[in-house]
Amino acid sequence: MKRWTLLLLGFITSTGMLYAQQLTIQAPNRKITVALYSKQTADGSEWYINAVYNTNGKSSVVIPHIGLGLVRNDQDFSKHLKLLKTGMPLLINEKYTALHGKKSVCTNQATEVAAAFENPAKEKLNVIIRVYNDGIAFRYEFPEKKGTFTVKDELTTYSIPSATKRWMEKWNTANEGFYTAMKDDKVLKQEWCYPALFQPEDKSCWFLLHEADVDRNYCGSKLSNTADSSGYKITFPDLQDGKGIGAAAPVITLPWKSPWRVIMMGDLPDIVESTLVDDVSSPSVIQNTGWIKPGLASWNYWSNNHGTQDYKIVNHFTDLAAEMNWPYTLFDWEWDAMGNGGNLEDAVKYALSKGVKPLMWYNSGGPHTDVSATPRDRMLTHESRVAEFAKLKQLGVAGVKIDFFESEKQDMIKYYLDILEDAARAEMMVYFHGCIVPRGWARTYPNLMTYEAVRGAEWYNNSPELTPVAPEHNTVLPFTRNVVGAMDYTPVTFTNSQFPHITSYGHELALSVLFESGIQHMADRPEGYQDLPGAAQSFLKTVPAAWDDTKLLDGYPGQDVIIARRKADTWYIGGISAGQWAKKKTIRFNFLKENTKYKLTLIADGIHDKALTTQYNVIDKSSILEVKLLRSGGFAATIVPVLQ
Repeated sequence: MKRWTLLLLGFITSTGMLYAQQLTIQAPNRKITVALYSKQTADGSEWYINAVYNTNGKSSVVIPHIGLGLVRNDQDFSKHLKLLKTGMPLLINEKYTALHGKKSVCTNQATEVAAAFENPAKEKLNVIIRVYNDGIAFRYEFPEKKGTFTVKDELTTYSIPSATKRWMEKWNTANEGFYTAMKDDKVLKQEWCYPALFQPEDKSCWFLLHEADVDRNYCGSKLSNTADSSGYKITFPDLQDGKGIGAAAPVITLPWKSPWRVIMMGDLPDIVESTLVDDVSSPSVIQNTGWIKPGLASWNYWSNNHGTQDYKIVNHFTDLAAEMNWPYTLFDWEWDAMGNGGNLEDAVKYALSKGVKPLMWYNSGGPHTDVSATPRDRMLTHESRVAEFAKLKQLGVAGVKIDFFESEKQDMIKYYLDILEDAARAEMMVYFHGCIVPRGWARTYPNLMTYEAVRGAEWYNNSPELTPVAPEHNTVLPFTRNVVGAMDYTPVTFTNSQFPHITSYGHELALSVLFESGIQHMADRPEGYQDLPGAAQSFLKTVPAAWDDTKLLDGYPGQDVIIARRKADTWYIGGISAGQWAKKKTIRFNFLKENTKYKLTLIADGIHDKALTTQYNVIDKSSILEVKLLRSGGFAATIVPVLQ
């Protein structure tokens, strides 16, 4: 039998309970091992898996216990399950292309084994386990061909030792909170958003918990340790979410597979560079994708909250996009009240005359939100969407931003996916705002360009709390939220909105690289970019919104981060610091090609936080560069091959 799969019949007795290890599955590169156990208790048998990380000849139990099980309205699939058989191991070896994201060509390898169970009523449940080179994914399956049931509870629970450090965001329907770092007696008991980052005590590896490939046959979930601080249980949406509209428990139709429960695992570069959430999600259903174009957009809301009411302001931001070579400008809320010299149709015509494609905001509408901003109901039904998308297509609008979803119940999951399908048929790009964290849908529907689901720069409008914590917050996001999919933070602001920011100009410039988004909405007013030095302006005129490769060069959550991203032969680097003092960071260029010279343009903090310096160097793979960062500082760089 292959070395990466082993059937064991060993038994361990501990504290009155009998444990039997039934199966081990190993990743193709042998770094990650998952074992399946049964546990005999007074209440009957229970099943769980654990995860072991192997590196440099050392094995470490990273997650000691992941409880398994489901409860349907008609049957219990948690206790007294009998293992019928384990399938033959299947080697997954996949390669696919992505139109936007951290990599254009994605590859993954995994070993998959399906374990077949039955409960005392002879009803069947399969658990499908995949062990990837960079993580673990597992899902449940009811293989019967017919039947409709309610899943009353999912018992998947990750037991995490208290000494494991964790970065987690308190649950909120918009996914717009801050991450809290915790361990030991500081671990809070509450409900938590995805994704969640963990660093085990022995520091041999990290892992990030998430879910992927959520479809109409389930709901979105979250993590809860309210019952036990060390046990993070998958939990369904709260009944009151979305103003109480929709059921909290999902209704499923057989045959059925759950979303994938995803654990990215490895060192920090493995986490940041992973595409595992997309890897396990359904392939694209869109055949012709030539109309899907990632890019940067100008955006007036940050500096002019009611700017889209004013035709002249709208055109001012169109001119900014044209001047900066950005393909898009966003007409945010209140475009239907536009005046002062022109209306929506006039603004669209002006944008198109400048070679800029407009994007337009919509309220998701419906009884799930109290937000009355209009247009409110045009996205709510299939008929209204088809009609609206047809009008937008005729006008020349390239995409829509849809806001205020406020729930992850099954009915809202259906709504999200219905929007994406109708938009794809109309060749319309989509940006979700006030929304769910990515679940891999951008692979299935690559017209889904980005999501908000982050405490971003928009919050400089809302309250003073972002100002002091933004430097640290910004260094956590590349290791957490932005790992799992596109994130529209609305970054790169040099002037101030309602409340100031304390990040340096170098820090803000770096965010254009650090934060990945298929459409990157540049939030500052025109003069914020027009007053920049020439090198910084040139950088923002060329920085891409979709990448061929991504490398984490250095960093630690809450302290600093340096990421390099490649488009064709050009590398872009962004680095930021969260510290209260200036620091120096060393950049090594060992990710570059052998025997090739490159021109480095480095734009870094100057003598104060609103100053930038530019230097030029010729480097190669062996070069080392030291960069000085101010307090809450940063830098950006381009690396272009030298023609010989």
